[in-house]
Amino acid sequence: MSEFLAGLLAAMLSVLPGGATDAGYVGYLEADYVYVAPTSGGRIVALAVAAGDTVQEGQLLFALDDRQQQVLLVTAEARAAAARATLDNLETGSRRQEVDVIRASLSKAQSDLALATANLARSEKLLAAGAVPAVRVEQDRAARQAAQAQVEQLTAQVSVAELPARNAQQAAAEANLTAAKADAQRAALDLQDRQVSAPVGGLVDRLFYSPGEMATAGAPVLSIMPAGALKARFFVPEADRAGLAIGAMVSVGCDGCAAMAATITHLAAEPQTTPPVIYSREERGRLVYLVEARLAAPGMLQPGQPVTVTR
Repeated sequence: MSEFLAGLLAAMLSVLPGGATDAGYVGYLEADYVYVAPTSGGRIVALAVAAGDTVQEGQLLFALDDRQQQVLLVTAEARAAAARATLDNLETGSRRQEVDVIRASLSKAQSDLALATANLARSEKLLAAGAVPAVRVEQDRAARQAAQAQVEQLTAQVSVAELPARNAQQAAAEANLTAAKADAQRAALDLQDRQVSAPVGGLVDRLFYSPGEMATAGAPVLSIMPAGALKARFFVPEADRAGLAIGAMVSVGCDGCAAMAATITHLAAEPQTTPPVIYSREERGRLVYLVEARLAAPGMLQPGQPVTVTR
């Protein structure tokens, strides 16, 4: 119900003596609607409900085109998997096959060292017997030193390959993995948001879009009237307002329906019409105040119906 109707009723009451009819206070029915909108825009590919349908909380209402979100999710999950592999590699060091290659090279270097050591010992004996020149011994000694250096280098490489990465490298890899996981989670949520479910149970009141149309982020696609959302809005004169209180019970009636119990949930603090000036005794009799009362069992009543409220 528009504020125009509320103002019109208030204006009508303001000219009535005492602000009420003999049968009670006049008003109309209104409802607090829940407007369901997507978090991001897109083309509507399916509407799972129609106006007048009763829906349960969590029931699918409509779906948006999600092809782009599916691609983004696959990409984000692949990045997370790559970041996980990088971190695992840094934590465990080189692969076993890589270490085995270095160990094989080390074994060959150790054999070369043993051979060079034997050649040097033989050359030194032959030199003492005068069978070889001194230069031969120097060559064999240099060959042994080279073989020894090769063994030491490969031994160090094996040790390094078996070590995990340095702390700074691991920290960077962990941060990269955390960011990749967050991106994947966000992509999954974005994909999930393309399927919009009912936030509350109730009656589907209106559909604002049709399948194939582009929905805008934050713009309602449909409205739901939850159970217990129907209320009577009526107006009471200034003289009667003091006799009402939040939580008080009133009776609501309409043409062709039995009287229904309702609970007052709102009392306006300011009059609906007439500017806030110093009121004369005659002017106070024209003031009316908006009151809202929640219906306990509205049955088949609909928003917009005129009602009469009595105490």
